[in-house]
Amino acid sequence: MLILFIFLALVVMICLNVPIAVALAISAIIGLVATEGTGSIVSAALDMYDGSTKFSLIAIPMFVLAGAIMNAGGVTDKLINFVSAIIGFVKGGLSMVTIGVSLFFAEISGSAVADVAAIGSVLIPQMKKRGYGAPLAAAVTSSSASLAIIIPPSIPMILYATSSNTSVEQLFVAGIIPGLMGAAGLMFVAYCFARKYDLPVEEAFNVKRLRETFIDALPAFTLPFIILGGIFGGFVTATEAAGLAVLAALLVGLWYRQIDFKHLKSAMLDGGMQTAIVMLLVAASVVMGGFLTRAQLPQELAAGMLEITTNKWLILLMLNFFFLIIGFFLHSAAAIILVVPIVIPLIAAVGIDPIHFGLVVTLNLAIGQQTPPVASVLITACAVARANIWEVSKINIYFIAVLFVVLMICTYVPSIPMFLVEYFYR
Repeated sequence: MLILFIFLALVVMICLNVPIAVALAISAIIGLVATEGTGSIVSAALDMYDGSTKFSLIAIPMFVLAGAIMNAGGVTDKLINFVSAIIGFVKGGLSMVTIGVSLFFAEISGSAVADVAAIGSVLIPQMKKRGYGAPLAAAVTSSSASLAIIIPPSIPMILYATSSNTSVEQLFVAGIIPGLMGAAGLMFVAYCFARKYDLPVEEAFNVKRLRETFIDALPAFTLPFIILGGIFGGFVTATEAAGLAVLAALLVGLWYRQIDFKHLKSAMLDGGMQTAIVMLLVAASVVMGGFLTRAQLPQELAAGMLEITTNKWLILLMLNFFFLIIGFFLHSAAAIILVVPIVIPLIAAVGIDPIHFGLVVTLNLAIGQQTPPVASVLITACAVARANIWEVSKINIYFIAVLFVVLMICTYVPSIPMFLVEYFYR
């Protein structure tokens, strides 16, 4: 009965627009005081501090900062020129350039919102000038930005690893193949729209131009090699790689001599606010997690599900449906922090690999970023494109279908996404 009351209080506060982190902390403290007395408030404060100062979480602001430096230092423009030289000769090539640059940018920032803000501000106006409708331009940019949730270094993957005590490095490796599959699928859909609307070719393929843009972008290509090569080679942890990413992004920006310090300051402030929100969520989730663990809710949930079925594929189907639903209403960080600690005992009981499940969760939440009413990435893209969210959603549904297909493949054919994990770590 107490747990039901706590849940209703949490829902009411969220509906009243109370910040999720605050609502979560208040609900958890009410539960602790009701069961253990006011003395538990002191330990709750200590738990919040300990939970939000884990070493692995330092990677989050570092990757966000690296992305801000990269965008302010002119790196994005170099990448756009290079990708355009590769695929600009294809009909509707600018939409594919958007997807390709998003794929690269995702390997630096780990944040889909940062991705769509940085790339959309440059490419959406260009697409609109070349005859792309605002809804199509916003849909391409929004859906491709969600690759940042799948491609390492993904911030939601870091949060999942922290919540489930799994290896963030192995999660990063597991995200590579699904991320590439998603990018290829999105490009195919973009090409179909280009044929439908007779969108223009950007430029004829030119080997000389390709060579020039490659040399110009070469310093930028060092960034993913430093980050991913360091992690996968076992030279650095994910957190240490984040620090290296900041240093490398700064050096590359200085090399190009194009750092816009005003833009950088604004991006750093935005990144700091995003990080603060995530850290507050993490801190509040520790208190809620402690209360739920004492109340045995995760164990009861696992027992209840196992009474229905012990088939792990059916359980994955139910959890997929559940995460798709909560993706409509919660940001990815909040969904991971609220739900993952509760379902982990169930995952362990039926023998689902936590790395595999982490990939399933992040793919679900990548879709959730594209589906109203919350849809943080979609809303950002619509704001940049000045497009109606429902008009964009009518087109975006085809790009969401690609992400859903990738989700189903990764859920039920785990050998595909787990191939690199098995090769490198097992």
